Amino acid sequence: MILICFLQRGNSQEYFFCKSTILKIVKFFNLSVFQFDKFSHYICPMQLSIIILNYNVRFFLEQCVLSVQAALQHIDGEIIVVDNNSSDASCQMMKTRFPNIKFIENKKNTGFPKGNNIGVAEAKGEYICIINPDTVVAEDTFEKILNTNNWQLNTGILGCKLIDGTGKFLPESKRGIPTPWVAFTKIFGLYKIFPKFRMFNQYYAQHLTENQSGNVEILVGAFMVMKRDLYLEVGGFDENCFMYSDDIDLSYRLLKSGKINYYFCETSVIHYKGESTMKDGTYMKRFQEAMDYFYSKHFKKSAFFSLFMKIGSFFFVFLKKNKKGVPNRRIDNYILISENELLKEKLEKLLGKNVKLLSTSFKNELPSMLKRTDTNVEVIFDQNNLSFSNIISAMEEFKTERITFKIIPHSCDFMIGSNSSNDRGEVVMIEN
Repeated sequence: MILICFLQRGNSQEYFFCKSTILKIVKFFNLSVFQFDKFSHYICPMQLSIIILNYNVRFFLEQCVLSVQAALQHIDGEIIVVDNNSSDASCQMMKTRFPNIKFIENKKNTGFPKGNNIGVAEAKGEYICIINPDTVVAEDTFEKILNTNNWQLNTGILGCKLIDGTGKFLPESKRGIPTPWVAFTKIFGLYKIFPKFRMFNQYYAQHLTENQSGNVEILVGAFMVMKRDLYLEVGGFDENCFMYSDDIDLSYRLLKSGKINYYFCETSVIHYKGESTMKDGTYMKRFQEAMDYFYSKHFKKSAFFSLFMKIGSFFFVFLKKNKKGVPNRRIDNYILISENELLKEKLEKLLGKNVKLLSTSFKNELPSMLKRTDTNVEVIFDQNNLSFSNIISAMEEFKTERITFKIIPHSCDFMIGSNSSNDRGEVVMIEN
């Protein structure tokens, strides 16, 4: 007689077979791996579905998918890529390089909320992760998140620490509810002027440092994890939301339903795009529209709020227009972290400068090398020889104003990076 074990799934009354038990059964009856895989699909719930919504960022998407694939090596998960009618080569790249990944081609740009809702509708995981295509995750990111003790009955969304392409922390990783006053302090930059005063620093949830996990009100749509059933229960992203308010709206609706949103600092994810790719009046117009929609939906309409936003918009645009532009950064020295001498030679021809080659044990040599120079340095990571985890930790450890970073993803003929949180980044092709 064989005793079959059952486990309860979450808080529901849905029961499923324990996977370890099924493996014992497979061994006992001498079943084939194929038979087990086919059977286990129905009795063992998938852990995690990754939803990536893409629009015209073909190279960033490729790197993102590679990093997510590596992070799912020990997780029962799936990747779903939804393309919002890109005009670049994103679709062809996905079909050619990742033919086994679920890929949805929208015939028009449906926007961020609807695009992600389409992806979640196809998801099978108990948990879902909404992630931007211009992100890079570490190999242990999802394992850390799924294994944390912070998944409780009242947990809503879990977010993580985001860094830009220079290794700097992105403050939008954790935010507060943008009430009229909080939005005003954001527009006028009062959180920067008075960082120790709570009344001025609520927009970026500065009650927590970047290296402190804890409850926050709002999490960013570039990376958020939650139970799929909960996502569907609250209706997912509001498809009427303007840009910059969809993640705020979802986070706030979960708070109102009694859930707790949690900032998890124990894993870092690169987000190249950063806070905004739009400048001056365009950015401010979108931000104002987003706040108008959010406030009218969840709070009583206020003439005070509208006045605040108009004053803030004018002030923001005025400062931006009178701010001196940042000159193009000149790179004086290049350092390649790789075991590939041939790649070093290729980069020297491409860049027209000498490239210093360091082995993958670079953390012993790089600090002293950087101390000996006061010039601008670009560090190029060869991901054919390095894990994404090592690359991300190195970017955080060695970040300074003088250092920029590029990554050559595994089996790719390009290197990619960003020198600013306000920049989509740069792609440099490498000839074979």
